[in-house]
Amino acid sequence: MTKNVLLVGVGGQGTILAAKILTQGLLEAGYDVKMSEIHGMSQRGGSVSSHVRYGEKVESSTIEPGAADILVSFEKMEALRELKFLKPDGIAVVNEHEMPSMPILTGDAVYPKDAVEEIKKHVKTIVLNATQMALDLGNGKVANIVLLGTIIKAMKLENIDWESIVKKQVKPAFVDLNLKALRCGMDAVNL
Repeated sequence: MTKNVLLVGVGGQGTILAAKILTQGLLEAGYDVKMSEIHGMSQRGGSVSSHVRYGEKVESSTIEPGAADILVSFEKMEALRELKFLKPDGIAVVNEHEMPSMPILTGDAVYPKDAVEEIKKHVKTIVLNATQMALDLGNGKVANIVLLGTIIKAMKLENIDWESIVKKQVKPAFVDLNLKALRCGMDAVNL
């Protein structure tokens, strides 16, 4: 049975790096894995999404609307925007962080004030402040790894050697920090 993980955020948040680490771990665990990335003006603060599909045999790299087992949003408005991809019994993990996209910054769109409440009306939702958790660890840039930890825990992937995977993907000076961030994210999920 194929599992579907959708990671969404705004350019510069490390969404794609988190997806690549997840993909590498799943590959090393023996899963067939397909990953696709969508960059919507990501270098200019636009939306970014990564689809990660894994199982015994995966045919397509993209997740159809209504098929994601988990939606992990690095920015809360992006969760609301991509909610249509989540299964009715799926889980939304939402970073309680606002990073307005370019249309909001230019005044072409308005940031929704009740994004998290709206998401909670539709699906099981885990809300955390991964950005603050990362800052508490000493570097806000590891919020993506905190959120990766939530995926690992929510999808029951703790048996994979994530320490080894992180060591291969991250510069040596940042391995310990990233491992702490990963553990922090895993500890934030109670299912």
